[in-house]
Amino acid sequence: MPIPRSILAEDDPQDLELTVVAGRWPDDIGGHFVVSTSDQRTRPLHAFFGDGVMVRLDLRPDDRGRFTWRPRVIDTPSVRLRRRRPDLFVPGPVGTNSPWGSVNAANTAPLPWGDRLFATWDAGRPVEVDPVTLAFVAEVGHRDDWRPALDQPVLPLVSTTAHPVIDPERGCMWTVSRDILTGAVSVVRYDGTGGRVHRWEVENAVLPQATHTITQTRDWLVLADTAYKVDVQEVFGADRTVANNPDGPVLLIRKDALAPGARSVPCTEFRLAPEVNHFYARYDDSAGIEIVMEHSEGVDIGMYLREDDLDARGNPVDPALRGMYCHGMSPALTTLLRFDPATGGITERARLHDPERYWQAELSAVDWSFEGQLSPTRHHLIHLGFHPEAINQRALRNYGPRVDRSLFPPEETPAVLSSLDRETLKPLSEWTFALDDYPTSPSFVPRGPLNASGRSRYAGASPGGHHGYLLVLVHNDARFRLELFDAARVSQGPVATLAPPPGRTVPFMIHSAWMPAARPAPELERHHFKDDLDHRLDQLPPDLAALAREVAAELP
Repeated sequence: MPIPRSILAEDDPQDLELTVVAGRWPDDIGGHFVVSTSDQRTRPLHAFFGDGVMVRLDLRPDDRGRFTWRPRVIDTPSVRLRRRRPDLFVPGPVGTNSPWGSVNAANTAPLPWGDRLFATWDAGRPVEVDPVTLAFVAEVGHRDDWRPALDQPVLPLVSTTAHPVIDPERGCMWTVSRDILTGAVSVVRYDGTGGRVHRWEVENAVLPQATHTITQTRDWLVLADTAYKVDVQEVFGADRTVANNPDGPVLLIRKDALAPGARSVPCTEFRLAPEVNHFYARYDDSAGIEIVMEHSEGVDIGMYLREDDLDARGNPVDPALRGMYCHGMSPALTTLLRFDPATGGITERARLHDPERYWQAELSAVDWSFEGQLSPTRHHLIHLGFHPEAINQRALRNYGPRVDRSLFPPEETPAVLSSLDRETLKPLSEWTFALDDYPTSPSFVPRGPLNASGRSRYAGASPGGHHGYLLVLVHNDARFRLELFDAARVSQGPVATLAPPPGRTVPFMIHSAWMPAARPAPELERHHFKDDLDHRLDQLPPDLAALAREVAAELP
C-alpha cells in the first residue's frame, strides 16, 4: 500500500520542531517555505474542500538548530461562522454550504506578493493572511465586483482560479471570475490596495469546465479551460457520471486592451488537446508566446474515492483513502507550445512522454523571480507514479475507451522528480523516490545573495531555476519529511533532510511556495467583511443575520 494511510488523517494542526536528520543544511539558503492545505477535520466528501490551512517554515534554524513547522487554520469569515454554528454547515461533493452561503476554503495555493501572502481556491476570492501569524487579513475585493456565480446572503460562491498571477511590471494581481452555468469568463485586476477590484468580461468566449490556472507574458494573459467538471446530478446525490472534456479553449487577452472604464475585452481563441490543469508561460514574449503545458489526461480531480469503491485491480478501496481524488489513468504528457495570435496556430516545440516512467504530472517548481520568469532555464516536475489503488472503477467506466488499460504498468510505480531543460523538456537530472513515499508540491529556493543591486526581490545570484534548491515535502507513514535538493544536481539525491520525531505525519499538502521574508501584513486600505453585509441579510433569520454582524465587528 504505497499511498500513505496517514495522508488524510483528521489531525489537529500543531506546531512541530523539525531537525536535520540527514545531510547538512546549507548556509546559503533562507526565507520561508509556505504551504496550503485542507483541514481534514472540516472536509466534506472531497478531501480537498476542508477549511484552508496555511503552513510556514523558516528555512533558517533557531539557536538550538530547530526548524518550526507552524500550521494555522485561516480564520476567514466562513470559518468564524462555522465555529459558532457548526450544525448549519452541510458538506457536499463540491464544497460546504450553509444558510449564509458557500464556504471559501482558501486552501489550495499560497501566493506571495512582495512581503504579502495570499491563499487561493477555485471557488472563492483570494484571501490575504498575515505572513507572521498566518491570521486572516481580508478577502480581495467587494463581492459585487466579482459577479458571483451564486449570490448568497453573506458568503457568495465566486468561481475563480486557484492560481492568480502577480504582474511584475504593472504591480497588480490578475485573476478571473467565471459563471458556472454559462462558462462566461471575466478578467479581474486587483491593484493591491482598496476595497474594490476591476472586472472585464471576455467577449464571445466561454470556459466550459473550470479555470484552475492562468498565466501571463509581458503583453498577454493566457486563460485555458481546465480539467475539472461539476456533475450537477452528483451535487444532488447521484453517482458521478461525467468525464472531463478531452479538449478545450485557450484564450489570449492583450493586457493593453484591459482599459480603465471598459466593461469587456476581446480575445484570441485557440483549441487545445489533451486537457490541462497547470501551465507556465515565459514572461518575455518578444520571440513568441511559449507555454509549458502539463496536460492532465486521465486525471479526474472531481472524482473522489468512496468506501464502497473498487480500485483499478478490482480490490476494495481502503477506507483510509476516502475522499482522495482519482489518480492518473493515462500516462503523463507535458508539452512546450508556441501560440501565434496572428494566425491562431499552435506549434509544438517539445514534449515529455514516457508511459513506462511518467505517470501523473503532479506539481512543478519554477523560479518565480522577475528574472526567472523572463528567462527560465529549468522546469522541475514531480510525476507521482501509477497507483491503481487510487483509481476507482467508477472513473474507468466514465472514461471508457479514452483510457487505454493496456498501458497500465504491471505493478505500481514510484514518484520521480525531474529537472527539465526549459527549451527541450529533456530531463537533465532525476531522482526516484521509494515506493512508499508520496511527494507533493516542490518549491524552488534561490541561492543568495538575495536583494543584490539590480535584481528583483525574489531573485538569487543566477536566476532561471538552475541555481538554487528544490524543497520537496514527502509524505510517508513512518513520518513526513522535507528533502532539499540541489536544483542543478537532482540526481545526487537530497543534500539535507528535515523531519519531526518518528511517527509524526501531516495531512496531504496541496501547493507550496517560497518567500524571502516573513513580515507583518502592511497597513493598507483593504476590503472589509462588513462591506459585504447589506440588504441581502434580510434573507436570513434574525439570529443568523446577527451572527454575521458579530463576525464583522470582531474583524480588525
